[in-house]
Amino acid sequence: MTIVEYINHRIIELCQERNLSFSALGRLSELPATTIKNILNGDSQNPGIVTIQKICNGFGLTLIEFFDTEEFHALEPKFPK
Repeated sequence: MTIVEYINHRIIELCQERNLSFSALGRLSELPATTIKNILNGDSQNPGIVTIQKICNGFGLTLIEFFDTEEFHALEPKFPK
């Protein structure tokens, strides 16, 4: 899985836990619903940190809490060649 796929998975997981629709998350995050949709559909291959921060705000989480999962901890660093 790529980091973007992990981010998508995490957003879906948190929406399910909180019984939130993606459009409700958009409202809570102060983001257009299309932004959430584009991230989840893979149309946005590089969601920015400001966008992820807004999504975290919508969930009531810090960035650290959002990324504090086994999947993110297991990611290997990729260094330029």
